[in-house]
Amino acid sequence: MRNQKYAYQYHLMLLPVMAFLVIFHILPMFGVIIAFEKFIPTRGFFGSEFVGLKYFQQMLKMSISWRIFRNTVVIAVWKIAMNMVVPITFSILLNEVRVEGFKRTAQTIIYLPHFLSWVVLAIPIMNIFAYDGVVNNIVRAFGGSPILFMSSNSWFRPILIMTDVWKEFGFGTIVYLAAISGIDPALYESAAIDGANRKDMLLHITIPRILPSVMIMLILQLASLFISNFDQVYNLYNNYVLSTGDVLSTYIYRISLGGSGTNFELSTAMNLVLNTMGLIVVLGANKFVEKLDVQGIF
Repeated sequence: MRNQKYAYQYHLMLLPVMAFLVIFHILPMFGVIIAFEKFIPTRGFFGSEFVGLKYFQQMLKMSISWRIFRNTVVIAVWKIAMNMVVPITFSILLNEVRVEGFKRTAQTIIYLPHFLSWVVLAIPIMNIFAYDGVVNNIVRAFGGSPILFMSSNSWFRPILIMTDVWKEFGFGTIVYLAAISGIDPALYESAAIDGANRKDMLLHITIPRILPSVMIMLILQLASLFISNFDQVYNLYNNYVLSTGDVLSTYIYRISLGGSGTNFELSTAMNLVLNTMGLIVVLGANKFVEKLDVQGIF
């Protein structure tokens, strides 16, 4: 009875959150109407001329659309794959450490980059891979010729992937390490009595027990498949690597708010397609996970 008496107070606490969602997430969604009209700001949404699917057709006819779509998928798939393999591997190795002080220190150190913005990290990364940077100094020391890493179409994608993994694998490691810590030690003891070695315990106890956490992390990463870390790419790329480094989010920014003009209609159409595809991928992945008898996110 007492909880019911004060229940309305708890509901009132939700009002600021609900107001934030409505104002900054739900209301802006009505802006998708721009994708179906020749938008003129002075006329507003409902005063501009309706043009139907004109900008969607234009998007499909543009050769650059397929190039940046390919870049987005390739970069995102590599990031997702590496951000699954590296944290899982590192968490399993870190779990074997028995010196608690070292273990906690390692967790803290690898987790810190997750909190740093790409705006902050971009300059150090560009300096490290610069013509006279640390990496090229090592190349020279071994008798090699310096490489323009940040202007090379061959190297830019690997740099994006490696730096993203370095920044984010600490977060995944903490999640998987927590999942491993939650496994009942009695399972390992019983397996040891039955003669199982560490490999058997890993394959038949550890991995199956952390599979739900792995699947949840996979679904959450798939949600950003077509967004592909705008802030990282935008702060690191340049005109020399547009053919391999330009992704959908950076291209949309350039044609809508960047120096290439104010093509709000085309950028809105591309955003609508991207978000629709992202939703389909997430729903499909969630359905696949449920077929594996693992709890999804819906």
